[in-house]
Amino acid sequence: MSKIRLLPDHVSNQIAAGEVVERPASVAKELVENAIDARATRIVIDVESGGRRLLKVSDDGEGMVRDDALLAFERHATSKIRTAEDLNSIATLGFRGEALASIASVARVELISKTEDAAAATRVVIEGGRMRDVKDAGHPRGTTLSVRDLFFNVPARRKFLRSEATETFHLTNLVTHYALAHPEIAFTLTNSGREVLRVASAKDLRERAYQIFGPEFLDNLLEVSGGHKHVAVVSGYVSAPRDRRTSRDAQYLFVNGRFVRDQLIGRALSEGYRSVLPHGVYPAALLFIQTPLEEVDVNVHPAKTEVRFRRVAAVADAVREAVRSALASAGYMLPEVTGSSTALADQREADDLVAVLAAAASDYSPLGTPSSAANSAAAVGEQRAPIEPARQSRIEFASPPIQEDEFLAEGRRGPDRVALKSDTARDLDAINRRPLSAERNSVESASQFVETASKAESLILESASAADGNTKAISLPPLASADKFAREVTVEELSSNIRPLGQLDESFIIATDDEGLLLIDQHVAHERILFDKYRALESSRLAESQNLLIPETFDLTPAQAAAFDYVAPELESYGFELMRLSGRTVAIKATPADLPANEARNMLAEILETVDAEKKGSAREAIRDDIAASLACHAAIKVNMPLALEKMRWLIDRLLQTSSPTTCPHGRPVILRLATRDILKGFHRT
Repeated sequence: MSKIRLLPDHVSNQIAAGEVVERPASVAKELVENAIDARATRIVIDVESGGRRLLKVSDDGEGMVRDDALLAFERHATSKIRTAEDLNSIATLGFRGEALASIASVARVELISKTEDAAAATRVVIEGGRMRDVKDAGHPRGTTLSVRDLFFNVPARRKFLRSEATETFHLTNLVTHYALAHPEIAFTLTNSGREVLRVASAKDLRERAYQIFGPEFLDNLLEVSGGHKHVAVVSGYVSAPRDRRTSRDAQYLFVNGRFVRDQLIGRALSEGYRSVLPHGVYPAALLFIQTPLEEVDVNVHPAKTEVRFRRVAAVADAVREAVRSALASAGYMLPEVTGSSTALADQREADDLVAVLAAAASDYSPLGTPSSAANSAAAVGEQRAPIEPARQSRIEFASPPIQEDEFLAEGRRGPDRVALKSDTARDLDAINRRPLSAERNSVESASQFVETASKAESLILESASAADGNTKAISLPPLASADKFAREVTVEELSSNIRPLGQLDESFIIATDDEGLLLIDQHVAHERILFDKYRALESSRLAESQNLLIPETFDLTPAQAAAFDYVAPELESYGFELMRLSGRTVAIKATPADLPANEARNMLAEILETVDAEKKGSAREAIRDDIAASLACHAAIKVNMPLALEKMRWLIDRLLQTSSPTTCPHGRPVILRLATRDILKGFHRT
């Protein structure tokens, strides 16, 4: 007896629905894409219960005649492609012809559609894949498709849906993406009658970003333009380095107008910020990649959120170089010298070298002492270099004692009081606050002069050595590095006898114990102390607040607004006092006592971004941990801050009393050890 049989249509449609319809946002994606393909100028999305009870999408597009309205629910029925060759150049968002059939097989669906010249609209009702009714109806030009009781006939799928807050977040995020991709279309999103997003037709992406994210987000954007028309043209906006995120949630990526989740583009974007942003911090981005249709395969995944590029490396290079060019144009990094500019730079270097050598050689004394002419050249170099050279790592021993009860207060004042001394990556905040656009020429001149002077000095010393046989060049052997011996410390290895010695780069405490040397990250150590403190306060509900003289207001993004109502009670338990004003505007009236007032806004925005979709459906405990960790990070003492010996002792003593003294709330190590035996091994004394 034959074992292989054809599946009934309703079963095969439900299998397809498992690939296409993951959650209500998946349904909304297919319906919104159909509306865009139908050349709609206005799209309205209404949802109830996170889309599980109702998801309705209305548009003013071309509409469908009766025959098309019926045929649209058949599997693999589409107006987007006709032949296999069309798959090589897909210009529309939808093309498979699976979406409506799959959705109708797991929900109660009503379609009403009308073309411009039709006398009446067509109404089609389908429940669980079975046609229930077809008749005329009244409706303006366009289509309205209502999806009710998603997964009503597939209980196993329905129970895997997340909470209403989580599903609403996904829906809001999806509509935000397509509103950005198509600024010419007006979008409205309502949730249970409450307006979540409303944007009118905009003239360009910048205006649409203003409508959705507000003026402050716009002020931090840098325009991106680059690439090659035969591979990938890159356009859009990226954030200035001062606007940092702890996740990629603020990165909106599009390929040929299609919203995608692409690791290749994400990595290339991060690579563009290499040496500008520290590890674990991400920029915001609205990036659009336009490629020839034959250069990208959108038929990779049923949900169509993944694509495959034919020339992967070329696309990554285009994105990376476009981003770096935008940062260089805004003065956040020096432009990369290529082509003819290299020749010009070489010529300038040669001219400078000749001038310095001429000045030095004319007045050089036999004893090898630079003359006044050389000193004058050095003085000119100082004028040409308005910024200081990169700081060398240094050890600073403890300053005079300061009262212990001033520790937290001075920790909050520290970042404002301490002047950063270099333009190294560690001093990135100073660079971000001082764009280099006005100084680029000075930086180039300074770096060229330093290198030129160095070459000149080498040549002069060589000449002096040749003239004086007693003068010998000094060559020092390389120093052995101890990085292979430094290791993280476990809790079991810690003792209470830790003695601070001083600071390294005003960022790390150098200490000793019975086993050897310890290096303690002062920022993450204080993070751990504050995290434990906040978690203890949460259980006792005794959080202290500081009222703001003038409440600070700011606008939430649609996704943040969807998260706000869920996390606001938890934030208030830590000392925030928040008020939801009209629309998406929020007022901060009070903040936790330990948190600097100027950090409150950034911390609140970070929390709303960090508490991602999946965590909204998880236990409140996880939400509280995220809030406590973020609050601890913003309230903790910063790097590049000098500490008195008493402060170091206080920090170490309190750290040893925490629940996990060797790791910060984000999982980073707090203490590194260089054991005595490893030091002896490094000196070859064992």
